[in-house]
Amino acid sequence: MAGEEAMRAACKVVKPMLSRDYCEAHRRVMGLYKAVYRYIPYIVKYFDIPKDEQACRWKIREYFYRNACVTDIRIIDTLVIKGYMELKEITHNWQQKGHVMNNWHPTAEPKPCSFLGKFLSGAD
Repeated sequence: MAGEEAMRAACKVVKPMLSRDYCEAHRRVMGLYKAVYRYIPYIVKYFDIPKDEQACRWKIREYFYRNACVTDIRIIDTLVIKGYMELKEITHNWQQKGHVMNNWHPTAEPKPCSFLGKFLSGAD
């Protein structure tokens, strides 16, 4: 009895958010990518950021490749919704230059974990 209830709870079918299958989710992702890619010249022009269009394209590509291994359709849909919200904030100038430039934060050095690493860096 208890095993059947656990199995029923584990195999619950969830309702999709936007996409019915992976192909439709992939189509939505590519639509977002193209929309952001088309708006890059306007971002460089209107926000007057010290980056060229090629650097912006690489940053957009980096963000999309970061989530390339996601296979759950609901998570893909959530990320696409967040991406469109971010694009709308940029297109309507609800974000300012500082918000856009925050995407190019410098890479953080990992803190040393070993005794020797801590000793050489002067950390406690």
